[in-house]
Amino acid sequence: MTARMIDLNRLLPKLLRANGGNPELAVKLAWSRAAGPGLSRHAVAVRLQGRTLSVAVADALWQKQLDHMSAELLFRVNNVLGRKMIDALAFQINSRELSNAQPASEAAAAKTEPAPVPDELMFAAGAITDHDLRERFVRAAGNCISRREARATKSETQEF
Repeated sequence: MTARMIDLNRLLPKLLRANGGNPELAVKLAWSRAAGPGLSRHAVAVRLQGRTLSVAVADALWQKQLDHMSAELLFRVNNVLGRKMIDALAFQINSRELSNAQPASEAAAAKTEPAPVPDELMFAAGAITDHDLRERFVRAAGNCISRREARATKSETQEF
């Protein structure tokens, strides 16, 4: 980080003091920072109601997972804000809000087809009797392979 870059962790408490009547922007920025880039693609702060932050997620799986992490995420958000401003997180399934918040390049990347799954994984998936679970497993495997290939391609291009 260069000396000219602004540290968001220092800026947010100042933003809150300067904009005491409407802390929503600071809270949304704090969510993005606390969640990190990976999670922010799947969970976007939508609105602040009282001391509850509503966060849009794509599906029930993300909702359940984030509910389990809510205490840690609450701590992180309040830590970034420099004081306790949020008492609760409400994870709501809202894929439209989530896609509206994604930059166009990320939305396009999210819609790309996963890589073909190797035969060994398809064979292993055949042992999963639950149809929905089997489909999720195959989709997750394809997405994982796509991410690995993208990282490998990115690192190859950075070497030149």
